Amino acid sequence: MVNCEETREQGLHMTRKTAAPITVLSLNPAVDMTYEIDHLVPDQKVHAQATRHDPGGNGVNVARGLKRIGASAHCFCVLAGEIGSLLDRLLRGHIDTLTFERVAGETRINGTAIERHSGAQYEISGIGPDIPGEVLDRLLHTFVATTGEGFAVITGSIQPEVPRDTYARLVERVRAQGGRPVVDARGDLLRLAIEARPFLIKPNRYELEQLVGKSLDDIEKVANEARRLQRSGVETLAVSLGADGLVFVDGDNSYHASTPRVRVDSTVGAGDSMVAGLVTALHRGDAIDAVLRLAIACGAGTVQHAGTELFQAEELPGLMERVTVDTLDI
Repeated sequence: MVNCEETREQGLHMTRKTAAPITVLSLNPAVDMTYEIDHLVPDQKVHAQATRHDPGGNGVNVARGLKRIGASAHCFCVLAGEIGSLLDRLLRGHIDTLTFERVAGETRINGTAIERHSGAQYEISGIGPDIPGEVLDRLLHTFVATTGEGFAVITGSIQPEVPRDTYARLVERVRAQGGRPVVDARGDLLRLAIEARPFLIKPNRYELEQLVGKSLDDIEKVANEARRLQRSGVETLAVSLGADGLVFVDGDNSYHASTPRVRVDSTVGAGDSMVAGLVTALHRGDAIDAVLRLAIACGAGTVQHAGTELFQAEELPGLMERVTVDTLDI
């Protein structure tokens, strides 16, 4: 891993570029704290049976997943305070190349409580530090320049003061230089990014329902709405459906990939793992069947682990064999 400790005055540390890199942007990374409890009691203290802390944030999780598959990625993020230093230490060995900006404040902490009694999972996301405009501009410039004609994964939440069209402008800049922007976000971030015509978006069912303003209670409805968005300018869509698998729509056809039945420990990071699988396989030029099998296997592997622990590479072949891919012709 490369950090910026020795180049803090310049703010950024550049590494050697590859012909078609994979870059990942994580403007609002986190340390994820996970507590396993028997059950929550209103207005009462409860004691955890198990706790863990992991590097987190959507982009960080995607970059970790890419490394586990064997795809080298360059992750860009913002770190702040003692929590940022902890996150930097937690990331060592999990990401090949890390470029970060240091800012005032504290990197956020996200909390997850898993209730053993009911199986329910409660999640709270922190806010994160302010990013001065000149720092944001510098980081985004280097992110785009490093991407070149490669894949740029743009994902996760942003701090309140960061412009809501930031992802849309990044999509435009990456596309203009021949790169392939991949967006996994929600709300206005996703809606505005869609108008800029990214290469791939990966909403889950709920996020797609929020986009289109209607309930999508079966696979065909999901595929039809995904096709409508694809025809509006998004090149490829992958809609994650949890236990119901994944709907994938591109310019050639539409597909549904099933999810194998597995024990679920925590769903945190499953969607990010799926993005890592999609990007890896698409970057390699795999056939659609292989793309979807890898994406599903990454997500299914992750849900079997506690906290924000992701899949292990050795789990993937067996899971991929259990995925069924059907052509929808929508």
